[in-house]
Amino acid sequence: MGVAYRMAGMRAEAAPLFPPPTAGEGIHPSQDGARVLSPVREREPVAARISRCVKLRASARGGPPSHTALLAAALLALVLLIPPPARAAAEPPLSALTLVGPPAIVFKSGRDACDGADVPDAPARAFRDAAGAVALFGMHYRNRALRGPDLDHLKLDCTVVLESGEKADPAAYDDRSWITATWTEDGTRVAALLHHEYQANEHPGRCASGSYMACWYNTITAAASADGGRSFLRRNPPVVVAGAPFRQEVDQGRHRGFFNPSNIVADGRWRYVLASTTGWDRPGSDQEAGVCLFRSDDPADPARWRAWTGTGFTAAFPDPYRKAVQPPATCRPVGPFPGPVGALVRHRATGAWIAVFMAKAGEGFAKSGFYWTNSRDLIAWDMPRLLLEGATLYDDPCRATAPLIAYPSLLDPGAKGRNFDDVGDGALLTYASLRVEGCTITSDRDLLRRPVAIRVWP
Repeated sequence: MGVAYRMAGMRAEAAPLFPPPTAGEGIHPSQDGARVLSPVREREPVAARISRCVKLRASARGGPPSHTALLAAALLALVLLIPPPARAAAEPPLSALTLVGPPAIVFKSGRDACDGADVPDAPARAFRDAAGAVALFGMHYRNRALRGPDLDHLKLDCTVVLESGEKADPAAYDDRSWITATWTEDGTRVAALLHHEYQANEHPGRCASGSYMACWYNTITAAASADGGRSFLRRNPPVVVAGAPFRQEVDQGRHRGFFNPSNIVADGRWRYVLASTTGWDRPGSDQEAGVCLFRSDDPADPARWRAWTGTGFTAAFPDPYRKAVQPPATCRPVGPFPGPVGALVRHRATGAWIAVFMAKAGEGFAKSGFYWTNSRDLIAWDMPRLLLEGATLYDDPCRATAPLIAYPSLLDPGAKGRNFDDVGDGALLTYASLRVEGCTITSDRDLLRRPVAIRVWP
């Protein structure tokens, strides 16, 4: 997963897509005096806003262990082009996120691990089970959970809830999988989205190049739990939520597919998730690289997820080993994101959406670190602002003078939703700290959290 994040974060561009964000932690909105914001409307559901925009446009037209360390030098040369964000009519709200306390350790690999597979390797995802206890995921591809009565008292449970089979058949979708998004309505039945990496370089005869990135074939798959996240099972045959419309190729030559879904959030009857894609060029289907918005009315049925195309949620990306799509669907990337979105939450008082992610300096961003951005409709996002400065997985580990930071998430201990998809006037920035030795990113990692004050202006 760490490699996928580093891979996703590297891109080249002639000029920044956005003005350089203001430097420093906790920027106050008064420093952005050039913008005049319209009042916040009532909490109109995302689906209704998108439908309204589509109708207006139609009317105008007159119609209706630690694999993170692998190939560090090669990763630095990767280029992933991110398209300009989709635009919507409503201007995003203005907000301020300010760090208001020092970091505290949630999990320390050398102290708290059950075995060598226990390292923070994905953004933290949490939910409350039927008894009100908290389960938090975000570890390695031998999936375990941190559990406790609340976010303040978490301890790693050594029970493996989902194992990675490391199978050589790409059609099995069981090489290496990370639980990267969860959703539960009752705390007992839990749907999960998996970041699945088929690492063809590890399987003889499956990739001509033998290079990790040139052989990487990634898919978002699904699993489910019937016991409050104590164990997860995949269907047989496996269910593909989002995959490239072609099979893994021995001579594919570059990384391919969908990867790193954000957490799942609710808006009325709909559930949403942001997922990254490397893009592809195929006859009748040229997919831009970027972050795509998916929607479902039932996460328990993973076949119901559809992606935003620019006019509606109609793009499906089924299993290319079992169903051919002609022509292959494409999605319209959204947001100012240079790579995967760490977390997506909704501000309870205003209904504004807040996303956090990491970025590298020099790619439209003034400094390396964690950034946040806001939206009213999950389509149009404002200019990112720096929350925490520091070298990330996107930076050169050979030049690191301190542990790298990665996998940002926002969790509010007082969240009203069972799935921690909402925040009030404060939250915990939860992230990983990764120590470097020479040019190697090690498995010596901590899961940290820092309190953040949140304010959103209508």
